[in-house]
Amino acid sequence: MPANPLTDDGEKVDKKAVLAKYQAEREKRLRPEGNDQYIEPTGKFARFLQDPYVEPPDRKPKFDEVTVAFIGGGFAGLLAGAKLKEAGIQDVRIIEKGGDFGGTWYWNRYPGAQCDTAAMIYLPLLEETGHVPTEKYTHAPEILQHSRRIAEHYDLYDNALLSTEVTNLTWIDDRGQWLIETNRGDQVHAKFVAMGTGPLHRPKLPGIQGIDTFAGHCFHTSRWDYAYTGGDPAGAPMTGLNDKRVGIIGTGATAVQCVPHLAKSCAELFVFQRTPSSIDIRNNHPIDREWFETLEPGWQQKWLANFTLLQTGGFADEDLVMDGWTDIAQRIRDKAMADPDQDFSPERLQKAYYDSDDEKMMEIRNRVDAVVGNADTAEALKPWYRQLCKRPCFHDQYLDAYNSSNTHLIDTDGKGVQEIVENGVVVDGELFELDCLIFASGFEVGTDLRRRAGFETTGRDGVTLSEHWEDGMRSLHGIHVHGFPNAFIVGPTQGANLISNIPHNLTEAAITIAKVISYGLEIDAKTIEVSSEAETAWLEKLEAGGRTFGGDPTCTPGYYNNEGKERTLAGLRNSLGYPDGPPAYFDYIEQWRTSGEFEGINFSTQ
Repeated sequence: MPANPLTDDGEKVDKKAVLAKYQAEREKRLRPEGNDQYIEPTGKFARFLQDPYVEPPDRKPKFDEVTVAFIGGGFAGLLAGAKLKEAGIQDVRIIEKGGDFGGTWYWNRYPGAQCDTAAMIYLPLLEETGHVPTEKYTHAPEILQHSRRIAEHYDLYDNALLSTEVTNLTWIDDRGQWLIETNRGDQVHAKFVAMGTGPLHRPKLPGIQGIDTFAGHCFHTSRWDYAYTGGDPAGAPMTGLNDKRVGIIGTGATAVQCVPHLAKSCAELFVFQRTPSSIDIRNNHPIDREWFETLEPGWQQKWLANFTLLQTGGFADEDLVMDGWTDIAQRIRDKAMADPDQDFSPERLQKAYYDSDDEKMMEIRNRVDAVVGNADTAEALKPWYRQLCKRPCFHDQYLDAYNSSNTHLIDTDGKGVQEIVENGVVVDGELFELDCLIFASGFEVGTDLRRRAGFETTGRDGVTLSEHWEDGMRSLHGIHVHGFPNAFIVGPTQGANLISNIPHNLTEAAITIAKVISYGLEIDAKTIEVSSEAETAWLEKLEAGGRTFGGDPTCTPGYYNNEGKERTLAGLRNSLGYPDGPPAYFDYIEQWRTSGEFEGINFSTQ
């Protein structure tokens, strides 16, 4: 029998055959609706937007003033609050729709929830708070507790407004303040306001025909219903599912983490798959506390810089983190260094990347064969795309879950679920009767900013942020926006754009904002605002550099590449990053904020 060109038979892989397979699998999954294939949780699903963990406390509306208000209580708000407090600014208020701090980690309490970036670099402010992560990849309860630890350490609870959603944010020019209105009747005036609302908090649902007809129990993974399933976020057995037929729609990072727990609990589990995730080795392990205590002061910044450098293709004497993110970068470097001419041209590095990715994805597909007993199931679980086309997953129990007799992979061959009916889910004409249906469909990422944030921001002369960004994001450093004085944005876009470790972006933005506000208060500035010229120059620099996140049109559809749809001008601008890469950006922004000049920013004392 001739060798299969799509498997590793000890010879070189037929690259043309692999690329043809990638293209064929991509085309199966292209949807004309793009992001519109997902729907908002409305009607009977509106409860998916509610907080199931905390009953909003009774309180009177606030009518007061603060120096700095931050909208969002995830890592962005916690880091900004911490850095502002370290800078001596005590009057800081965080407004958060959840009942506690944590952001994504407040909402994500599904069984098995875990960070997929090493805790030593993912959990911020470890040195400052004295926390020692229990394991290399910490689970959600520890991350949530660390969020609370940060809030307590920096006294962020006392002035916070939790279980509170901002409804309007308006610049009041004659007061030189922002007016923040909320769903609790608050009217808070703030000299400065910052926003870190992030994309991973508003759940989305698949727009499947009949989704609202299902008569059984259903919930979204970000609102896990332990009252129904039994168990808890710490991993207690979900005894409520012992006699239940359960279906889960979605096989992304969330499903990869919770499926093994469901497989142990359900009478029968049906996993409905449109696109398989790439599942690399996790190799989690406890953190040796004695070893941790030997780390010298400043170790976390050193680890952050080391990871960022290596993961983005740079060279270092050692790999401190040693994970799946740095592995493929190491392979690329090794292949480039193996060139006798030491040719590091873009073309040579691109070839090294493709060769390394071919090698890595072959390993990932071979791992499926080695773990999964049923050959048909194994074949359906193999990812046919480049690893960074979708969020890479790392797990050591997910694939093995399909060896359980009660766990069934229902592969839809890229089409997705055909229909949801009163008593179950239909795929290719076959009905799968269910008692419970779980949506592991993730959060809104590529939708309209106002819809994701839940409020409009109105700046000088009544211009809204939606209007200013009609053709895409415009900023300086992804932080400052012209026409929106004393306001700051926190996120990775139009800055480092480091997607493999989001908290690193947030840390640097928080330090920058604290520096700018401190200087403004020191000179008694009434307004702090980027000039129109500086904003335009920054945007032009980024556009000329062409460094974007997830823009590969050959990738299989997903939120990384706008669901396979060609990017509009706005979509392109909303994905731009510093042309020379994250390490260069972090060096640049450190020099910018410590020079004392704050080039491009106008500090008005009038």
